[in-house]
Parts: sequence; C-alpha cells; structure tokens
Amino acid sequence: MKIFFLGDIVGRSARQFVNKNLEGILKEKKIDFVIVNGENAADQGVGITEEISNELFNSGVDVITTGNHI
Repeated sequence: MKIFFLGDIVGRSARQFVNKNLEGILKEKKIDFVIVNGENAADQGVGITEEISNELFNSGVDVITTGNHI
C-alpha cells in the first residue's frame, strides 16, 4: 500500500494546487491512501471549514489531520 502525506495546506492557492493536481499524482504514482494536514487550509491560512474539508475529500484526500489552529 502506498500512502501519500502532504504537510500543511496553507490557504486558497495550496487548495487549488491540490484540487488541480492530486488526481494525476495519485494515478501516476499509484497511491492508495492520502493524508493531508488541513488546519491552515482556510483562505486566511488559519483554520478549516466544512466546505473546505469536503472540497479536499472530493479531490481525493482520505484523511485530514489538524492541530492547534482548530
């Protein structure tokens, strides 16, 4: 099993990169499971919303970790 872990996704531009590129990376590298740290994924770079969580899950993320910004 191949697991892909991405550190902090910070702000809108990082989310856009994940949304645009994750599917291709998963196929190319034959990745089975994706974990991202999403605690800084909000537009301001601090926190995460339900909408952003759903966006990440829909892009291929399996688990979102958090930390002190939640």
